[in-house]
Order: sequence, then structure tokens, then C-alpha cells
Amino acid sequence: MSKRPAKCYTEIDRPPYTRREYVRGGPEPKIRIYDMGNRQVKLNLRGDLIIEERCQVSHKALEALRISVNRNLTDKMGKDDFHFVIHVKPFHVIRENRMMAFAGADRLQDGMRRAFGKPVGSVARVREGQVICSIWANDSPRNRELLKKILHIGGMKLPRPSRVKLVSEENKS
Repeated sequence: MSKRPAKCYTEIDRPPYTRREYVRGGPEPKIRIYDMGNRQVKLNLRGDLIIEERCQVSHKALEALRISVNRNLTDKMGKDDFHFVIHVKPFHVIRENRMMAFAGADRLQDGMRRAFGKPVGSVARVREGQVICSIWANDSPRNRELLKKILHIGGMKLPRPSRVKLVSEENKS
């Protein structure tokens, strides 16, 4: 059976389901790495990707964001000239009541009877105005344009609109 599209799970419509000790089975989140680049260097330009609507972001979307942003950063800036962090983590487990869709399937399933569902993935619940990820780099006009462009590309992986905010700071926190 095929997976449902991610748009089926972007709305926050029920209480969080996060207690993994009660959840039997289900896949592990695809995203494993949340902190990339050079952590020791003091960098003074921070670019934030901020989501504009309340929603749920799947673990696959977070991994796609991480891969695209990290690949663009290493290609354009090198491995040691940035620090990239993803701030949200997929704790909420999503469930699906799978239904069969072939001839004679109505004799094999119970429909909505006992329809709690099986775990199919995990999502991060985000609120409006929350920072999804941040990139630190040295402050220069070239790096400002690069961070805007790279974070815009990463924002395309999210299910809701996002914006980029650049902040000059004295030292990285």
C-alpha cells in the first residue's frame, strides 16, 4: 500500500501523541543530524528560517531541508565557514487507519470500527513565528545574499510559507 501525501498530516487537529514507550512499532525519524558545520569558530551573521503558520512538519521534510541547505552551504562556502542548526525535532507520532482498496476489500476490513490506527511516522509541531533552523556565517555582502538564497531554497521543503531573517550579532550563542 502506498503512503498518504504529507498534506494529510500538516494540520494540528488533535492532542500530541509523544509517549514513545506506549507506541508499538512505527518507523524511526529519517532525520538524525541536527547540528552541522564548524561549531568552534565565532561567526557574527545569523540567518533564521521562520515559519509563518502553525502546522506539523514531517520528519521527511526536515531531512529534505537539512540535505538541501547543507549541500548548498558546503558547495558555496566550504565546510569550515558556517554553522547550521535545526531547532525543531519530530516528537509527535502520526497514525493512519489503513484501508484496503481493491475488489472484495469490504469483506476483509471493519471500516471505522476500532480505528485507532498504526504509527506511520513522526512530525514536529511548530507554532507561528517559530525559528525552524539557523545558519551562522561571517558577515559580508556575499554571505548575506548566500544565506538568503539558501534559506529560501530550504523553506520550499516546508508545508507552509516561511520567511528569512538575517541578524548581525557580536558572537554566536
